[in-house]
Amino acid sequence: MSDLLPQLIQQFFNGLSLGAIYALIAIGYTMVYGIIGMINFAHGEIYMIGAYAGLVTLSVIGVSSGLPLILIILIMLLVAAAITAAYGFAVEKIAYAPLRGSPRLVPLISAIGMSIFLQNWVALGQGARDMAVPALVTGAVQIPFGDAFTVTAPYSRIMIIVVTVVLMVALSFFIKYSRMGRASRACSQDLRMANLLGIDTSRVISFTFVIGAMLAAVGGVLIALAIGKLNPYIGFLAGIKAFTAAVLGGIGSIPGAMLGGVLLGLAETFAAAYISSQYKDIVAFGLLVLILLFRPTGLLGKPEVQKV
Repeated sequence: MSDLLPQLIQQFFNGLSLGAIYALIAIGYTMVYGIIGMINFAHGEIYMIGAYAGLVTLSVIGVSSGLPLILIILIMLLVAAAITAAYGFAVEKIAYAPLRGSPRLVPLISAIGMSIFLQNWVALGQGARDMAVPALVTGAVQIPFGDAFTVTAPYSRIMIIVVTVVLMVALSFFIKYSRMGRASRACSQDLRMANLLGIDTSRVISFTFVIGAMLAAVGGVLIALAIGKLNPYIGFLAGIKAFTAAVLGGIGSIPGAMLGGVLLGLAETFAAAYISSQYKDIVAFGLLVLILLFRPTGLLGKPEVQKV
């Protein structure tokens, strides 16, 4: 059997797991933009803080605590989500709420300032060096293809894909059927009219920051467990990539953020495998440029209608 097919399957799996992380982070960007029309450039640092919160939680519990592995990971995810929810709420109240009604450039600069602050806040508290994350999830599924090649699917990467799919489905149902979800959709259609109809728009905006932060925290913990290290600067590049994924899929669209994350992860992985790892960012951002040239609203985005 030719090695081409199993290699494609291997790279597809790798790209899918990477894209799942991008999708988790991208949802935070797209939800905030969909409601208030602004980009939260501090969102990548929220992802980084979630990874650190998971590591600190693991240190408190102890690797050899005797608790079931699933329970340890669940506690890490819950604590990280709770901490980053507080950070997301604080970012909205400090960097965005006082600036509503200002020109869009003003909150953008405020968000960049918050990003730099959070990055240095963690660097001062935890140190700027790389920190090792214990490998809780080891082993892999081995799928042999003849005698020459074996597709390897690490359990840590499988966990990323499974958790992401579950969260995406849960979020979709929540947005569609819950009262807060319906209010969020109303605000995304027309924030001013939603306010006139009695919806607490300030509460809805805070909710979107909190939900986005919690999803980013899950991504941070999962990728830290898969890669095995983290530092205070991982959030910047991940945030830019997730923002790219949101724009690629159509910023303001939750399905678009999911699709954009997966496509970006696949593009990066295949570029690194078949061209060079040095070119993966060029290919990823080149794909973004092409999409914006031929479809400026993104793959699933809709043209913005000026409300009068």
